[in-house]
Formats: sequence, C-alpha cells, structure tokens
Amino acid sequence: MTAQHNILGHPRGLFLLFGTELWERFSYYAMRAILVLFLTDATMNGGMGWSTKDALDLYGIYTGLVYITPLIGGWIADNYLGQRRSIIIGGVLMAAGQFTLAMPVGAIGLPAEQAFYLGLALLIAGNGMFKPNISTMVGDLYKDGDNRRDGAFTIFYMGINLGSLLAGIASGSVTGSYGWRAGFLIAGIGMVISIIMQLTMSKSWLGDIGTVPAAARARALNKNKTKAPLTREELDRLKVILIMGLFVIVFWAGFEQAGGLMNIYTQQYTDRMIGSFEVPAAWFQSLNPFFVITLAPVLAALWVKLGKREPNSPVKFALALFFLALGFLCMVGAVMEQGGDTNVKTSMLWLVGAFFFHTLGELCISPIGLSLVTKLAPLRLASLMMGAWFGFNAIANYVAGLIGSHVGELGAMSIFGGIAITAVISGVILLLCANTLVKWMHGAEQSATSNAQEIEEQQAQIA
Repeated sequence: MTAQHNILGHPRGLFLLFGTELWERFSYYAMRAILVLFLTDATMNGGMGWSTKDALDLYGIYTGLVYITPLIGGWIADNYLGQRRSIIIGGVLMAAGQFTLAMPVGAIGLPAEQAFYLGLALLIAGNGMFKPNISTMVGDLYKDGDNRRDGAFTIFYMGINLGSLLAGIASGSVTGSYGWRAGFLIAGIGMVISIIMQLTMSKSWLGDIGTVPAAARARALNKNKTKAPLTREELDRLKVILIMGLFVIVFWAGFEQAGGLMNIYTQQYTDRMIGSFEVPAAWFQSLNPFFVITLAPVLAALWVKLGKREPNSPVKFALALFFLALGFLCMVGAVMEQGGDTNVKTSMLWLVGAFFFHTLGELCISPIGLSLVTKLAPLRLASLMMGAWFGFNAIANYVAGLIGSHVGELGAMSIFGGIAITAVISGVILLLCANTLVKWMHGAEQSATSNAQEIEEQQAQIA
C-alpha cells in the first residue's frame, strides 16, 4: 500500500469514499422518500394511482431486494471485477434507473408501469454492485490492528446519514414545486455526482485499493487450500450471529415502517402546517439521519464513559427493541388523538418523538451488529456471514412491507400497537438469553481495556 496523504489523521481516500457514499445515499433516500407517495397519488397529479396495500407490498419487495442483491454483487466483485469497477458499474446502473423513473410517460417507448418496473430493476441491480463494496474499501485503507479503523467507520457512517438528511429535504422540496418525477431527477443527479467523484479522484486518492478482486489477492497470499473443520468455539459464535439475526429482523421490520406506513400516515393524517407553510411529508424522512448525526457522538461518548459497565451486544440489542417500542407508542398516541375520526389531523410532534426513539434504537443495533459479525465470524467465513447479516435485513424489509400493507384491514392502531408489544416481548427474551449468548462468544467482546483493568486489579490484589 503506498503512503497516503492524511486529512484529520485519516487517509484522504476515506473522504473520497465518504463523499461517494454520501451522494449514493442521497440518491437512494431521495427516491425512497417519495416512492410510496408517488405510487399512491392520483394519476391526474402525476402519480400511479395504486392502492395503499399494493404500494406497500411493492415497497417491501423493493427494499428487500435492495438488501439481498449485495450477496450477488459482493461475490462478483470478490471473484471477477474488484470493488472499484463494481462501484462504477453499480453507480451507472442506479443513475440509469433514477433517470428512467424521471422520464415522462412514454418517453422511452414503454407503458408507464413497465417503465417504472425497468427503473426499479436497474436500481436494484446497481445497488447490489455498489453497496457491499464501498464499505470493504474503507477497511482496506487501514492495516490490521490500526486503531483508527473504528473512527473511520464512524466518519463513513456520518456520510451515509448526511446524504440521507439532505435527500429528504431536497426531494420533498422539488416534488412539491415540480412534481414527483423531479424528485427522481435530483436522485439521478446525486448518483452522477457520486460516479464522477470516483472516476476523477480514485486513482490518486485510493491508489490500488479495490482494483484487484479479493479472491485473487487471497490466492496470492495463501497457497494452502486445505480447509480445517469449524471448531466448537467457532460454531458457538456462529450460533450467536444467527440468533441475534432473528432479533434484527424484528427491529428492522418495525423501523422500516418509516418509508412505508409512517410515510403515508405523515402525508394523510398529520397536521403539517407551521403558520401558513405546509411541511412536505418527505421532509420527515430527514428526521432519522438528523438524529443519527446529533445523537451518535453522544451515545459513543456514553459507551466510553461507562467503561467496564458498558452493556454487551445482546443487552444493546434489547435496548434497541425497547426504544423501537417507545417510538411506536408515540404513533399509538397519534392514532388516539384522532379518536377514531380519520378526518382529524394529529400533531407532528408524535412523529418527531417516534423518529427520535427509533434512531436511538438504530444506534444501539446497526453499528453494534456490524461490529459483532466482524468479531464473531471465522476469518474464512467473514464475507459470507456479513452477507447473511444483510440477508436478515432483506427479510425484515419484506416483512415490513407485508405488515404495513394490511393497515386497511387491521387499522393503524393494531399495527403500531402490535409492533410495540412484539418489540417489548422480543427485548425481554433477549435479556433473558444475554448471559448464554455472551458465554457462546468465548470472550470476543472482552476489550483490551477491560483486560488491562483486570490485570491491574489482579496485581493490586497480589500487592
């Protein structure tokens, strides 16, 4: 690896990847913020005129595929293309998908619905090539044991959420003035900016990182092709990943109502007036990234301050589920304010509270889960298990759409309340299992700091 110029103590390549991911996430979330609203809006307003159930069913399928296709894209990059070329191909496909959605009806010679499905297919395929590879390149900037790696991923995570924050505001603003297709257009422009950054700066800022497929690098480094069976310790750790993944499904199935059912609730049943100004529904999608950016440093500092008392991963996951439940209690409060009259508009403060608690939950489960997989997965199965972790998210997104699509039959109160109850029960079960799960980790969560503290205590006792 060639010597690299540093910015804020990190290789400058980190900030290129930060910017690339920021604009890709801007593109994704700008489109996600308006997808269900576009589908359910009347055709005379430029929408597709779908029913709420059909729109939420499609939303669940789309977001599920967005999380499952990285398994394929990661495999292609590892074995054939390398990460950098995969990112460019993925970016081009996603830009083409956004611009296809932005085209006026009939502009590409296809009926409206077929053109819409073509746009979604391009987005899904492009995302599969892009998503699994950009994060891996962040890790490749640092040698093994470099203590800057965690900080690098924190900076990178901030880029994701900054892109998401800008997306909801920009998408909501342009669609209010120029129609739905303008929202897809700016999403496409965001993706083009991401591609241009990679094409013009990657050679000088990243060197040879991401150019050689991982499989080729592994063959060059390791000529020994024998595969030892998994040890008992490794099997226990894999069990922990799979069990924790089940609770991940519960969390994200509730959390992802933000882009579906909660998005529709915002549009139809929330009083969004501030004086004479009506807040666009899509703007509420920026609350989550705003809270991530503001709360992440606070929570990170809290974990450090707790020291040896810092909760283990199962307890943090349980906290995430309890925060999810609190968020949906806010939504139950909104429904109760309506008093059964769907003509009543509820306070937007209920939504602000829901997004606040959901974000606290996200910060207790999302970065913790990714870290957990890297701690527990055997080295030779690391990529496979990370792909499986994304697979749990895929299942959760599909379940989220399925749940939200039944709002017409069950009612918002039943769904919001049901998710809250399910989250609490799941959190309690996880707390009861926490000690067993930690035992199966075989010390993987024992930090160097805690080891040092234990040694100091032992030395003090001897003295």
